Amino acid sequence: QLQLVESGGGLVQAGGSLRLSCAASGRTFSSATMGWFRQAPGKEREFVAASSWSGAPTYYVGSVKGRFTISRDNAKNTVSLQMNSLKVEDTAVYYCAASRLRGEVRTGSLYDYWGQGTQVTVSS
Repeated sequence: QLQLVESGGGLVQAGGSLRLSCAASGRTFSSATMGWFRQAPGKEREFVAASSWSGAPTYYVGSVKGRFTISRDNAKNTVSLQMNSLKVEDTAVYYCAASRLRGEVRTGSLYDYWGQGTQVTVSS
């Protein structure tokens, strides 16, 4: 069992940065693939980034490559998403998720545990 709690969302102007954090409780965190997803109003949930259990490799959706960085600290049971050069279209609720599967896990239904989400709003 894993419990995930996100933090770090907020309101930022376009071009700015935010850092999201996800704190996990549970003994299986270090072996889990960790991912970030987002859901904008009226849109389907979208994969954003994922990190393998060791921290590498990492995977990103094309629209955030070069702007977002996922990282994890297994000693602290945390995973973060550094978001730079934010755009209005990045506005969404961001969710942290954990999967027991290894490899490039981009599909939400393959994740077993989810956080409650944190709102990110980017203004123009």
